[in-house]
Amino acid sequence: MKKVLITGGSGTVGSAFIKKYYNNYQFYSLSRGEEQIAELKHKYPKVKTLIRDICDLDQLVNTFESIKPDIVIHAAALKHVNLAEINPSKAVEINLNGSLNVAKASVRAKVPLTVGISTDKACSPENVYGYTKKMMEQIFTEYNNSETKFVCTRFANVAGSRGSVIPFFKNLLKNNLPLKLTSVDMNRLMFSSEDAACLIHDAIDHSNKVKESFVLSKKMESVNMLRLAKHMSENHYPAYGTPPDKLHPGIEIVGLRPGEKLNENLISNKELPFTKLVDDLIFLFKDKQPEKLNLKESFSSKNATPMSYNNLKKLYA
Repeated sequence: MKKVLITGGSGTVGSAFIKKYYNNYQFYSLSRGEEQIAELKHKYPKVKTLIRDICDLDQLVNTFESIKPDIVIHAAALKHVNLAEINPSKAVEINLNGSLNVAKASVRAKVPLTVGISTDKACSPENVYGYTKKMMEQIFTEYNNSETKFVCTRFANVAGSRGSVIPFFKNLLKNNLPLKLTSVDMNRLMFSSEDAACLIHDAIDHSNKVKESFVLSKKMESVNMLRLAKHMSENHYPAYGTPPDKLHPGIEIVGLRPGEKLNENLISNKELPFTKLVDDLIFLFKDKQPEKLNLKESFSSKNATPMSYNNLKKLYA
């Protein structure tokens, strides 16, 4: 059974991957949050949990060389756009220097495959978080070699992740407070934590078939934040519905936070020549690809298919 080491393994993405593939691999989780580590160990007792800091290169190298993982999944990060925006030095320390340390440790330990977790914010970045993740993608591409393969997955918003909009809205509803909405025009590409786990596994599978390093993403659906707020409110208070052309009385518009955009790009126009579309999977390479294989237009929360009512409900059920 192959060994999989996950940095940030007790977070939403890491724990979702462990849950989905618990019996397929021998898991090691590296993280810092004591409460989250205890919760992970309680749910998945076979996982070996270690308290580690990706900013400590020597510790990371020693751990990688001791465990000798077959696969490293690098999920540890400072993930919230507004926090990265007001704490840029910390975002650089964790997301940039920490990612560089993971790459160095993987090379020194000759890890066969390292998978980085990136974000749509890395596409045409306009905030600190996006810039650090774009640099991580580039670092992993640079470090790719014949002994240690490096690939990345580029996520959208993972529904239900800690500190994200759905648990935030749920908590407000629980306390009978109005839902705070940044803008009625804000749209986000969203998918479930299980979808995120599957995309990581797709990257692992294709790493054996594709010679080059790549960033893997997929076509996914878009969610308008006003629509999400109204659906969640109306399901929480079934008799509290309003016509679709009017704001729900339980919604408060608070404006954009630092670093936020109304729409997020997953693949930009500049990246189109470097893409290869395979069914709903989008591969992004360093070198240009044959035009007939390219994604034909940029992909973003603005032009993606709106999420259906049933799929939307599954995200917050």
